[in-house]
Amino acid sequence: METCFTLYINSFIMFNMMFLADLGWAFLGASIGAGIAALGAGLGIGRIGGTAVESIARQPAESGKIQTAMLIASAFIEGVALFAVVVCLLVALK
Repeated sequence: METCFTLYINSFIMFNMMFLADLGWAFLGASIGAGIAALGAGLGIGRIGGTAVESIARQPAESGKIQTAMLIASAFIEGVALFAVVVCLLVALK
């Protein structure tokens, strides 16, 4: 015959185990999301850099405008990637 205290402890342990299992899935999803965001940002900035270098090689006189446009576009991509990582962290730590 179990006492009320034993039943309380058992239910408390089961609840914590379920909570930790859900927390593990949240961390897994957040880490995958942050990784995809970082991968996308890296690929995007790499493509912008490669295209900018190719454009400067074709038209050296316009290098200032191309570099400015490249830096602005990379800053926007980096900002979106940072926002995505923050959202992933907020989801994991809710």
